[in-house]
Amino acid sequence: MASPPAATDPRPESVPTSRLHGVAVGDRVFRAVLTLAALSVPVLLGFLAWELITGSRLAIEKYGLRFLTTSVWDPVADQFGALPLVFGTLISSLVALIIAVPLAVGVAIYLTEFAPRAVRQPIGYVVELLAAVPSVVYGLWGIFFLIPVLRSTLFPFLKSVLGWLPFFQGPVYGPSMLAAGILLAIMIMPYIMSVSREVLLAVPGSQREAALALGATRWEAARSAVVPYARSGIIGAVILGLGRALGETMAVTMVIGNRHDISASLFAPGYTMAAAIANEFAEAATDIHFASLAYVALVLFGVTVLVNAMARLLIWRVSRGRPSGGATL
Repeated sequence: MASPPAATDPRPESVPTSRLHGVAVGDRVFRAVLTLAALSVPVLLGFLAWELITGSRLAIEKYGLRFLTTSVWDPVADQFGALPLVFGTLISSLVALIIAVPLAVGVAIYLTEFAPRAVRQPIGYVVELLAAVPSVVYGLWGIFFLIPVLRSTLFPFLKSVLGWLPFFQGPVYGPSMLAAGILLAIMIMPYIMSVSREVLLAVPGSQREAALALGATRWEAARSAVVPYARSGIIGAVILGLGRALGETMAVTMVIGNRHDISASLFAPGYTMAAAIANEFAEAATDIHFASLAYVALVLFGVTVLVNAMARLLIWRVSRGRPSGGATL
């Protein structure tokens, strides 16, 4: 009589305890490393703010908030006021956004919704290549090509057509606030285009299909279904470009004219906070001059933090606190 088959054990083979222990230790080490890396960001930010406050303490004690409301910048007489620097930084960045945002978002919409496949990759590659060009190269291009062209063509045209506005009055110098704004627009467009393109590509295909199924054209589908879905991500891309424009140094220094003055005309030279720090930091001969430049850096740091905080609030309000296209930005 044949013996019955041996019963098989349904339980899976047990994993050695030492192996499980090693995996747990590795996970804990990896988690600890990531936690330290995450905590290092606010710590470094705090050290940066502390160093700026310490370096500018002498100017803060002497000028206080009056530093931001006065226009005199005289290192010989130890008199410093940063209002023209703040004005130049904000106006040049605003001009850059006015020019760059419609072009960049329009190109991003074209690449994702209308461009043939044979065109998308080459243009996307060129856009990413533009973002990698050093700012000093943009500055040299602005000096030798952009300013002569603007001075001989665009600036006289704007003065003849829009000369009744205070923004386009006065003599045409070449190096000016408008030239800096145009150059900044060229520099920040690749960032806005790249991020906006990725956000639009992340929109689910069901959004487009639903709009097309209801009888919308491709343009109507993009305008009414795709862009609203990705609006928070597009806003994030715009703020990324604004942050680049606020902190840009070399290219702006080379085309803005570097005149410590406030003028309503965009044809007039101006000055920015980053340009002033780059031009004068190595030549600061007195403690109050050095402290004033550190105070300017502290103000620029504060403006950048404030802009990013307002951007996060704006993105949250646009998306109404719910995840949407590009919400991770």
